[in-house]
Amino acid sequence: MATLFSFSKLLKPVNGDGPLYGRLLASLEAAIQDGRLTPGSRLPSERDLAEELGLSRTTVTSAYRELEARGLVRGHVGRGTFVCAPPQADEAPFAWRGKVSLRVQRSSDRDFHALLQDSVNPSLISFAAGCPALDCFPFDDYQRIAQQVMKREGARVLGLAPTEGQPALRHALAARMDIKLEKVLVVSGSQQALDLLARCLLDPGDTVLIERPSYVGAIRTFRAAGASLVGWDVRRNDLDELEDLILRYRPKLFYINPTFQNPTGRTLGLPERRDLLKLAARYRLPVIEDGAYRELWFEGPPPASLRRLDEHNVVISLNTFSKVLAPGLRLGWIVASESIVEQLAETKVTLDHFTEGLGQLVVAEMLRSGVFDEHLKKLRLEHRRRRDALVAALRRELSRHTLEFTVPGGGLYLWCRLAPHMESAALLRAGLAAGVVFADGQLFYPDSAPEGELRLCYSALPVAKIEEGVRRLARCLSSAELRRPAAVRQTLPMV
Repeated sequence: MATLFSFSKLLKPVNGDGPLYGRLLASLEAAIQDGRLTPGSRLPSERDLAEELGLSRTTVTSAYRELEARGLVRGHVGRGTFVCAPPQADEAPFAWRGKVSLRVQRSSDRDFHALLQDSVNPSLISFAAGCPALDCFPFDDYQRIAQQVMKREGARVLGLAPTEGQPALRHALAARMDIKLEKVLVVSGSQQALDLLARCLLDPGDTVLIERPSYVGAIRTFRAAGASLVGWDVRRNDLDELEDLILRYRPKLFYINPTFQNPTGRTLGLPERRDLLKLAARYRLPVIEDGAYRELWFEGPPPASLRRLDEHNVVISLNTFSKVLAPGLRLGWIVASESIVEQLAETKVTLDHFTEGLGQLVVAEMLRSGVFDEHLKKLRLEHRRRRDALVAALRRELSRHTLEFTVPGGGLYLWCRLAPHMESAALLRAGLAAGVVFADGQLFYPDSAPEGELRLCYSALPVAKIEEGVRRLARCLSSAELRRPAAVRQTLPMV
């Protein structure tokens, strides 16, 4: 077989008897198998590769067709042939993963999937996925109200329902926010809200301006929609930089989580909120405000929401009960102009017709009766206690040159940075072996991510588990430090 040059330097010649196309096929398959050609890689055209290798075009065409038949590559008219999946022995000779759509491939994230799996692994102490203190959930009230609702409105619970949501919940939410009912759309969690907004507002190739770092679910959703993501450094909150990014990239929309931000825990001040809205109005830039953590303040209520401050109708707000009640309810809502709500509802019909009814009606009664607000009071106190326990344990167990963090005034998370000589990915591997898991900071970046950042969720664990989890992390960090030369150690301030 001819020596492989240029692109084909990635390939290893396959010697032996048999047709040339078979040897080329084996070489390409091996490159896909061991990662020299990764999913998304574009192969040369049949003509170009044939000229490069000194083969006939028929030979290359035969190899490409066999790769496509095995589900390893996919050809697109006018665009070329792309690697779409590695070979899998258990699926030979047919690789189902190779038939997965490009949209799904863009949104797939093995690290994120592994994080979710680890978060529900009972053998691990998990600081990973964001979850409220479920032991504070008002189980008795929820069960009592659910029984009343089923007895009184069983047909409504089990029957067809409006796509926009149960009127009782829409009324309760509208009254709570002092807005018209027609501006409220009930959805199956904030992740569905993001998906609906992406479907309605984005075309492939559009640019989305997003915080850096930001909520991983938003990053994955916008990327799956084919958008290009441009990051704005949320820690600097430099509005001049924001304006420069708007002018340079002309984004289709801006996604922001301004209150107890996920993952950093930071809150945008009132003057910055007003200035941001002025920029959005000036450049006619739609703003998606994620308010998932707004109710979870400790010292005092946060500044007014962007939706409340909006005078130019540029803000669409989304929220969820996952962070204040329970993620298993899968219940959230969108607040937007009536025309956008109507469009979003039409899109939602194609996904799930309507959101499950019992949870909507129970939560509506919890809002109306005051049960929800009483729960919030207890939840804030418990979350603050757990935040303080995590902060105290980190300060007690870790040396001053190991970790730095800022104590948030609400939300669910502590955002941490390791000493420069330490890698969060290495700590995560060591932590998993020691029975503790957290969210690696690299997940939260829409572009290249710095090493050594991590997010710790304090709300989901009781104090005793928090303290034991920190002790395990401390042992991992201590062991890692012992393997590194003292000359590279630096001191970081502890806050």
